[in-house]
Amino acid sequence: MQTWSSIAVPRVPGTPRPLRLFDTASGQVRPTAPGRVARMYVCGITPYDATHLGHAATYLAFDLVHRLWLDAGHEVHYVQNVTDIDDPLLERAERDQDDWVVLGMRETALFREDMEALRVLPPQDFIGAVEAIPEILEVIGKLLASGAAYRADDPEYPDIYFDRSFTGRFGYESRYDAETMAAFFGERGGDPDRPGKRDPLDALLWRMARPGEPSWESEFGLGRPGWHIECSAIAANRLGLGFDVQGGGSDLAFPHHEFSAAHAEALTGEHPFARHYVHAGMIGLDGAKMSKSKGNLVFVSRLRADDVEPSAIRLALFAGHYRSDREWTPELLGEAQARLARWRQAAALPSGPAAEDTIARVRDHLADDLDTARALAALDAWAAEALRGQGADSAAPALIRDTVDSLLGVAL
Repeated sequence: MQTWSSIAVPRVPGTPRPLRLFDTASGQVRPTAPGRVARMYVCGITPYDATHLGHAATYLAFDLVHRLWLDAGHEVHYVQNVTDIDDPLLERAERDQDDWVVLGMRETALFREDMEALRVLPPQDFIGAVEAIPEILEVIGKLLASGAAYRADDPEYPDIYFDRSFTGRFGYESRYDAETMAAFFGERGGDPDRPGKRDPLDALLWRMARPGEPSWESEFGLGRPGWHIECSAIAANRLGLGFDVQGGGSDLAFPHHEFSAAHAEALTGEHPFARHYVHAGMIGLDGAKMSKSKGNLVFVSRLRADDVEPSAIRLALFAGHYRSDREWTPELLGEAQARLARWRQAAALPSGPAAEDTIARVRDHLADDLDTARALAALDAWAAEALRGQGADSAAPALIRDTVDSLLGVAL
């Protein structure tokens, strides 16, 4: 798939900080320790509707990770998928009397436009599930051969499932107990009541063709891939196991990331799939999580059409911690717009307070598990002093502009 256009990232003087992130699997904030090339996989959209602010918050959080690694001198190999074949896409296409391929292409194109407008640095590999089907089939074949996968006991539709007990480590990534896993599995795309499975929580790898559904030829028979296996195959084939960060929204911790890890670890015998499992919180509206099923969505494209500046959207979402579930309100956006105006006014002055200490504080806060609220507060303090006429450093405004651009992705 075609990704979106990149932008130049300014170099900022001073000493970068090693990035520390909360790892769901250990329950701790730990240092990331990439080599020369930092490797990150972030789960992408299922393109049956436009990009909403819940999506935006997730991809902006991992954009900060990308930027901080660049600041530290790493190259970044960033991979993102697009789930362009799955039940929600087919259901939406049927509901709207649309072609599922056209729907997926249209919404993926809009997602790219939204990401580019938000100044999200693009992935190096942007891979659709459909284009990855040959490699997915290869992985499924190996899982079957090893005994990690099996066919359901159903003569009509002998779908292929993953045996979740195979690695002996299932549950380590999310750290959920059996009761929580059982509740989430059915809510988040699983089929616990499907007859013919060994265990209600075993996950689908290959769904045999049903009437009216798209399908692909395979040695297992006509069918289409399950959800979790696409990320296992795409990530493992491009990044290898033990890559630095597996990212996504907190609702992906289980079952999606749990099974993505289990599939790949069963395939290779290596552990862990990723060294950090990092999850962004949910964005709510009117007291409920923003989601397509609830219909309580604020779309990035709608805000853009209403002439809301993307940099203000970034600042509004950065006002809270990326791991926190938080509300989107008109007041939040208004505060971000006012902050952006103050920063621009201060950064346009011919001189201001020396910037070095502020830059150091911004780096410290962002490197501490992406503490954006404190980073914004440090910049607020510099801007307030500058607007009061304090400081006579003629280089400071340009340094602040470059810092905000490089580390926060906000154009002043």
